Amino acid sequence: MSTEYDNISPDLIWEVVRKNNSYLCKRKQGGGVQFSRDPMNLANKHSRKHDGFVNEKAIGIQPDDNTVSMTTKLPSRVNKPAKSTQQSSFSASTPNRKLYKSIVNSTAKKGYRADLRMEAVARASAVKLSQKEKKDTPAPKLRGAKARKAAEGSS
Repeated sequence: MSTEYDNISPDLIWEVVRKNNSYLCKRKQGGGVQFSRDPMNLANKHSRKHDGFVNEKAIGIQPDDNTVSMTTKLPSRVNKPAKSTQQSSFSASTPNRKLYKSIVNSTAKKGYRADLRMEAVARASAVKLSQKEKKDTPAPKLRGAKARKAAEGSS
């Protein structure tokens, strides 16, 4: 849902589509909270600030097979939807600090939506953590009187 005309402001688009769009997910539990399924929405909140299809500049961080994929919208190509995004991916072996630094450099340091810096780093951290292999929990060691009884019983 990108705009086709340069003379339509993002604020007008938001006012038209804010109560009903394909990414909106309404919940009656929790006081009628509203979420967004937009892939360019870092916080998954239904708000003007976070929705990527409304803003000319937006950032999306999604998990791929075993990589973290970062997508940014290019404001110079708003009228060409197929070419309007730039994608970069980071492998699983990329260290966390290098991943966070590259995300910060591409968002805040270049003047591209500095307000989304913390959300982008948090989203990348959560994706990276979800892709980590879980270790088996070891059997708990017996301590104190139970350990002494077990040692006496086995010897």
